[in-house]
Amino acid sequence: MVDVRVTRTAQVPDPLRVQRYQKAPELGPRLLFFSGGSALNGVSRRLQHYTHNSIHLVTPFDSGGSSAKLREAFDMPAIGDLRSRLMALADDSILGHPEVYRLFTHRLPKDGEPPALRATLDALVSGHHPLTADISNPMRRLICHQLGFFREAMPADFDLRGASIGNLILAGGYLNNHQQLDPIIFLFSKLVHVRGTVRAVVNKDYHLAVTLEDGRRVLGQHRITGKEVAPLTSPIAGIELSASRDRDEPVTAKLRKKNRRLIASAELICYPPGSFYSSLLANLLPEGVGRAIHANRCPKVFIPNSSPDPEQAGMGLEQQVSVLLDTLRRDIGEARPAHELVNFVLLDRARGDYPGELSDAFLNELGITLIDTRLIGESGTPHYDPDLLATALLSLV
Repeated sequence: MVDVRVTRTAQVPDPLRVQRYQKAPELGPRLLFFSGGSALNGVSRRLQHYTHNSIHLVTPFDSGGSSAKLREAFDMPAIGDLRSRLMALADDSILGHPEVYRLFTHRLPKDGEPPALRATLDALVSGHHPLTADISNPMRRLICHQLGFFREAMPADFDLRGASIGNLILAGGYLNNHQQLDPIIFLFSKLVHVRGTVRAVVNKDYHLAVTLEDGRRVLGQHRITGKEVAPLTSPIAGIELSASRDRDEPVTAKLRKKNRRLIASAELICYPPGSFYSSLLANLLPEGVGRAIHANRCPKVFIPNSSPDPEQAGMGLEQQVSVLLDTLRRDIGEARPAHELVNFVLLDRARGDYPGELSDAFLNELGITLIDTRLIGESGTPHYDPDLLATALLSLV
């Protein structure tokens, strides 16, 4: 057997190639995304109409919102972003069990009283609540069984206000499967017909830690993103993992073999828009990720945020590319050529609100190609249009 690398001239967008994928999405390409949060959910919903084989490695490091309550109660990885991506890729048509989709996306009232919320949860566990009663057996028994594990383990003072039922089911399955995420994610995927593969990049109860340019250390993703607390007042200089959200305990995570195989199988690797440090770079921190990316010779695409990101204060486009490359090279142990880690930067200069410029000299020195094409719609805001972005990426495969 001989390995041969074949290159071609790509048209972006390529209507014929995209149309072919749309006709047979079950045979679509294996696009891999390193992401977390909700920034990619719109693209994921559109992507499932072109391919059922996309791969999503998601950060389990969120330390805010409803995920924080579950993490504090059970010392577990964050599952909110995983559940969100699973739902974005779920078949919500009549063929995909929409009654299960409704249950998994339901949230308890934010202003509910504790006794009423517990009564609602008990009704869901027993199968008597309309949301669970609407699901036929044996699926209903299976779902209620996982939710029952959560109910049994739930601390007496657990705050159910605004809780996502999907998160509670995932937490119950995690507890029921010896503190492992993969089995319950697999089950969850089958229940809602997820069109793609979603997996946590690591299965550990770790947190994010950043060092600021002024020397301070900040622990916990919720303190980094600027969404739940005041934005950082100094630019971020570096990001690592910590074993604790409240104590600085540096730790190293390792990429699992099954995730290494997923990276090796990708036909295109995408560093997508979203929170630059806590979503994108966080996924690249585990030992082995950079090496796995480097070993795959498929196209690798960086898509900068099209509007300001609080985590990128003071960073221009060229610095973003440099930081991305530096993060990947940390794992490889030597200065590999940039074009072996990033081949393309994809953006829409005419409509995006990007900080700074990408000069020809900078890109030429790195061997990276700029693709400047229509990615933003007519809404008047510089946000990527999910369909335009999805079709641009599909054109490169």
